[in-house]
Amino acid sequence: MAKGGGKIIIIKKVKKGGHGHHGGSWKVAYADFVTAMMAFFMVMWILGMDENTKKAIEGYFSNPIGFKKGYSSGSSPLASGSSPASVQQQAMQIALRNLQQRRFEEIKALLASRVDSLAARGGLKSRVEISIVNAGLRIELIESAQGNTFFEFGSSQMKPEGQVALRLVAEELMGMENPLVIEGHTDAAQYTRRDYTNWELSSERANAARRYLEEVGIPRARIVEVNGLADKQLKYPLDPLNPSNRRISILLPYITAPQPATLDALKERLGTAAGGP
Repeated sequence: MAKGGGKIIIIKKVKKGGHGHHGGSWKVAYADFVTAMMAFFMVMWILGMDENTKKAIEGYFSNPIGFKKGYSSGSSPLASGSSPASVQQQAMQIALRNLQQRRFEEIKALLASRVDSLAARGGLKSRVEISIVNAGLRIELIESAQGNTFFEFGSSQMKPEGQVALRLVAEELMGMENPLVIEGHTDAAQYTRRDYTNWELSSERANAARRYLEEVGIPRARIVEVNGLADKQLKYPLDPLNPSNRRISILLPYITAPQPATLDALKERLGTAAGGP
């Protein structure tokens, strides 16, 4: 007992556990809640997309490796054709077409200028038409109202004017890579002979044009088609007897396979044309 009869006071300090909000169990519950909400909003976002995007996402999750490489993955329309090689191929095709169109525009201007200089020769100016169409560059030698500017009437015998026009065309097309399609056309006037029709006439005129183009330097390999179409593709459908339906058509189709050598050659020619001699 302590001196003075005083009592001894013993103080016990009890350490209580931390408050509940300092624990980790609530974090797990909160993380589950956030994950569920994220999944909910992702589902809502996908439901609001168009069908193509939905199918693309479906294709990715069905086969993510194949989807990235451009392999087929189910019914997804975007799963194929989206590889880097495919994109590069498409870009080259677009570039090639643009280069060719620029070249076609140059040829069109040059031919128009040269035809203008020969306008005095039998009205040749209004008889040669050059146009850029969806298929490529089209050059047409169109007969006059008399029907005998380029060929003898009703014959495949080419006149000097036809040779002049074709030589002029050949000189401008000589340095190009595009193939040639030659077509012969007639009006709807029918022959009295049963053994000779507009089919024969249009075919023979197209072949006569082919032979002369080869004579003046167009490589035979570049001519890929020679067609006689008679009166089946009239220039003036509402006037089938119009002599101007008789024509020789030369089409230079666009080159669709972007070969590197062809692309480089076109770029070089365009650069030379732009920079001058």
